Amino acid sequence: MINGLKKDILINKLKFETMKMNFTLLITLIVIGFGNKMFAQVPNDCYETLSLFVEPAKAKNYAGALPHYDKVINECPKFSLATYQYGTKMFSHFVKQGDKSKINDLIKSYEDRMSYFPTKTKKGKTLANIAQVKYDNSIGTKMQQYLAFDNAYKEDAATFTSPKSLYTYFSLAVDLYESGEKPIEDVFDLYEIVYLKIENEKIALATKATVLYDRKEAGEKLSSKDTRKLKGYGTNLNAYGMVTGSLEGKLGKLADCENLVPLYSKDFEEKKGDINWVKKAASRLSAKECTEDPLFIELVKQLDNLEPTSESKLYLSQLERNKGNISKSIDYLEESAEMQSDNFKKSRIYFRIAELKRKQGSYGSARSYYNKSLKYNPSNGRCYLRIAQMYSKSSNNCGATVFEKRAVNWLAANMADKAAIVDASIKSEARAAASSYRLRAPSKSDIFSDGMAGKTVSFNCWIGGSVKVPSL
Repeated sequence: MINGLKKDILINKLKFETMKMNFTLLITLIVIGFGNKMFAQVPNDCYETLSLFVEPAKAKNYAGALPHYDKVINECPKFSLATYQYGTKMFSHFVKQGDKSKINDLIKSYEDRMSYFPTKTKKGKTLANIAQVKYDNSIGTKMQQYLAFDNAYKEDAATFTSPKSLYTYFSLAVDLYESGEKPIEDVFDLYEIVYLKIENEKIALATKATVLYDRKEAGEKLSSKDTRKLKGYGTNLNAYGMVTGSLEGKLGKLADCENLVPLYSKDFEEKKGDINWVKKAASRLSAKECTEDPLFIELVKQLDNLEPTSESKLYLSQLERNKGNISKSIDYLEESAEMQSDNFKKSRIYFRIAELKRKQGSYGSARSYYNKSLKYNPSNGRCYLRIAQMYSKSSNNCGATVFEKRAVNWLAANMADKAAIVDASIKSEARAAASSYRLRAPSKSDIFSDGMAGKTVSFNCWIGGSVKVPSL
């Protein structure tokens, strides 16, 4: 019995050792199978290799970072996005310093980022950066450079937002037309695309800037983060404003009535049944104020016959205005605005109505339409400037005392300030206007002698609202 017991114990011990060996083997296989895969993806020395490159690059010691870059991209290309973020900064620095041998390295760094980190890379922005590098360094023909920008825009228009690259894109199209490599129609089409793109970017920025500005005007102290944001929005709006002017300058005389009318006249009979062609032709003649030419009248009639749209009503309004029928012109503009789905275009229509109302002396109604225009395009600073002008002109009718009448100019100055913030194209004009209005407002001695420091002045005329008198 004892021998049998010893035998059972021995058998159980052997079973346990076998199970232990099998378990150990299983763990080993798991470690080998998964662990090796993991370490193959993230080698231990990638941390050190990346650090040797990134640390000096962060400090802009690009000469110290460069020797380590090749090892990072050869051994750890998928390890960190920072490789390419600092890589493009480094190579851009060398290129700007005149080292043309680093141009291809810069382009490859952009391409590698797209390849290894596609979900963390804005494709349109990156492709536009590559195209800009090629243009700035005269790589390829103008057609090849243009196609690089064209590809970037078509691949991802949403992130192709660089003011400089948008202008270069259009500028190349004009150059290609002048060299006989592109038809004028392509130039006009691209102008509309780029112009609307810039306007929509301005709308987005101005919307954000207006929210922060209104909070500031309401007496709220903005955080340092929000203050930086407001400054950044202003900088970017300024850049887009400059590009808008450059687009007009580049297009130049190509879009004058002298060129547009013959261009569309020769094709009218052949293409008058093509709604898209009629729309484009009428749009371009309208934009350049070629509205008294018989061709424009024919285009408008044809457009309204083919497909009554917001555009056809807009052009009919222009025809009525040319005849002096302002009331009828406004009616057509109202119809046009209601039919328009594009916010930027809707804003422009309401601005036209506001301008007509202002010129008629209907200031209250004009302000209402300027505000409608701002609702759909907060970057149209001209609206704020017009409201400021109307406020100042109404000062004699908006107060019981000389002090109250002059106080209206503080409201006008605030409106001009807003114009300068949201619309870079009129910044200098708006700032000059704001300064002028403040000079017309009560002086410190007026505030002191009238005992008005810190008090609130209310206005019972069409302006309404109130203004707080500055404290001394």
